[in-house]
Amino acid sequence: MIDKQATEAGVEPGVGQRAGRFWFRFADQRWQWSDEVAILHGYVPGRVDPTTELLLAHKHPADRAEVADTLARVVQTGAPFSSRHRIIDAAGLTRHVLVVGDRWCDEEGVVIGTTGYYVDVTETLAAERAEVVDEQLPVLVAARAAIEQAKGALMLVYGIGAEQAFGVLAWRSQETNVRVRVLAEKLVAAFAEFDGASAQTRTRFDHLLLTVHERP
Repeated sequence: MIDKQATEAGVEPGVGQRAGRFWFRFADQRWQWSDEVAILHGYVPGRVDPTTELLLAHKHPADRAEVADTLARVVQTGAPFSSRHRIIDAAGLTRHVLVVGDRWCDEEGVVIGTTGYYVDVTETLAAERAEVVDEQLPVLVAARAAIEQAKGALMLVYGIGAEQAFGVLAWRSQETNVRVRVLAEKLVAAFAEFDGASAQTRTRFDHLLLTVHERP
């Protein structure tokens, strides 16, 4: 069950950083959350020991099975992953999150778990983040083409909206201390290495391209 201790302790849902880190060790199934991820789930930092059961309990019922399948696949293969889904925090509020994980290796290069980020991509919050970054980085106006291309790539890959895609770019910019414009240019250039989408995705897009004019 989801613990209500955060609400009782006076933690206001949604306050604080919009992104945070997590670590998950395969051997002992041990989770670690940064303070930001704890707050995102509605908890006072340091007052909850995250477990897989608690993690899944916070997932929206419609998304829970898919997240569980993703987690099982990560444990089995150790492969990087991304998941866009909804969580319900300790106060009962629904938030949209993007979770991106990569291999966690020991000093010898052996995969011991997964580590990555939670990003709050709830649209209203993403809009606030976009406004803040626009104020801090006025050069975005001149670099709009690269940023729009990078946003398009994120929208396609993660299935998110334009404001949410910009929120992800802004978050990575702040995390890496790299300007959004530079980050976007690098992302667009590197995206070419993917050699296009999968055959299934291309087939679906071919059909869409040839029939989109018939849509109301």
